[in-house]
Amino acid sequence: MPSFSGLDLLATAVVALDDGFIVRYANPAAENLFATGAKTLIGQPFLALFSERAELERSLDEARVTHWDYSAQNVTYSRSGREPVPLSCVVTRIDTAGLALLAELRPIEEQLRQAREERLVSGQQSNRELIRNLAHEIKNPLGGLRGSAQLLERELDQLRLPGARGGELREYTQVIIKEADRLQGLMDRMLTPHRPPRIEPVSIHEVLERVRSLVRAEFGVEIHRDYDPSLPEVMGDREQLIQAVLNIARNSAQAGAQTITFRTRSVRQQTILRHRHKLALELQVVDDGPGVPEEIHDRIFNPLVSGREGGSGLGLSLTQTFVQYHQGVVEFESRPGRTIFRILLPLT
Repeated sequence: MPSFSGLDLLATAVVALDDGFIVRYANPAAENLFATGAKTLIGQPFLALFSERAELERSLDEARVTHWDYSAQNVTYSRSGREPVPLSCVVTRIDTAGLALLAELRPIEEQLRQAREERLVSGQQSNRELIRNLAHEIKNPLGGLRGSAQLLERELDQLRLPGARGGELREYTQVIIKEADRLQGLMDRMLTPHRPPRIEPVSIHEVLERVRSLVRAEFGVEIHRDYDPSLPEVMGDREQLIQAVLNIARNSAQAGAQTITFRTRSVRQQTILRHRHKLALELQVVDDGPGVPEEIHDRIFNPLVSGREGGSGLGLSLTQTFVQYHQGVVEFESRPGRTIFRILLPLT
């Protein structure tokens, strides 16, 4: 058999087939995809791996005869006792002794996730720039508004208006000053996440324990731990990681969750923001709350979007910003009674 050492380095699953559509080579990515070793795959009928056998066989015949590449969507890998995996399949004719076709296989879900990541990153960058410009524009008149209210209050003190009238007018000026301060704080929060991270080795479990103690003290919510003790340290900013997870956990508690679970796992051969990583951290925050309202699923990470009355809509936006500073992504799935926020971070 010819050597395919170059294909061993690819992150895409690749198998080589002979004229009888028998697997004669499988690279390491294919071993990961099919969850079995190359020795087991080699010699197996390629068509037997999939549900759409008749359709796929016609496509393979066409690719072999016409020398045209064939792209097949929604080919389903059937696994005994496990959920089927939808794949995209691209078949190419090769002129190599003993071999006829080269098949590239990619999980469709992974492609969709990568597309979602790119949309989120692009949208988040635009939103951050818009919010930063808006915050700068709002801060200037706020300063003038607060200063004018203070001057007015001093004038009232000098006038020494008698009775309830003077106290009522001072109350109005205090309302203006306090609301200006509140809006000033909101603008500051919009502008602060642009500090670059201070990178150092960080134990993700120390980060989670800190968040756990803060949320339990504030809300009294039960927080379960499901940690992988073998995880190495993350290179990152400890305070930003704490704030990123804290924003998610606080949202869960404020939404009415009774229990929250922190779960950590290592995942291999993970593509994050178009970069393939041999090892990555998967951090999950799972709650039993009412879930994210369906109408804001596509906008949940946008600034000023909140599913809770009285929420500022900045928490998850800041979480996504901090996670992106660490070359990671945050995503979620939600239904009533179970919401999972998932943070993926590369591990070196």
